[in-house]
Amino acid sequence: MQIPEDRKYSSDHEWAHVHGAVVRVGITDYAQDALGDVVFVDLPTVGSAVTAGGVVGEVESTKSVSEIYAPVSGTISAINDALATAPEAINTDPYGEGWICEITIVDTAQLDTLLDADGYAGLTSK
Repeated sequence: MQIPEDRKYSSDHEWAHVHGAVVRVGITDYAQDALGDVVFVDLPTVGSAVTAGGVVGEVESTKSVSEIYAPVSGTISAINDALATAPEAINTDPYGEGWICEITIVDTAQLDTLLDADGYAGLTSK
């Protein structure tokens, strides 16, 4: 299981990659593996406000439907339109081409509430 060191992680299995005031969000390798083959992604709307812990979309797989939670509060500034025709990118490249959205963050202090790679590894090994 991959857990890149350059990201923060939520206990809900989302990752956050910080670029200044913008946070790119996706689901972790652990989460995509648990879901199985992803067949559809319900993406958030650009411009919508989100709250940390709030639902921003859904991932549908051959096994189940799971909600995607915002790891930080802010405004959706971009979505990965490519997932509309290639949702399987979440399985094949969860930390790259399988990203879901970008959030322009309101309060960078919220990043301190997220787990680092070691903390997330500890969470998923239980």
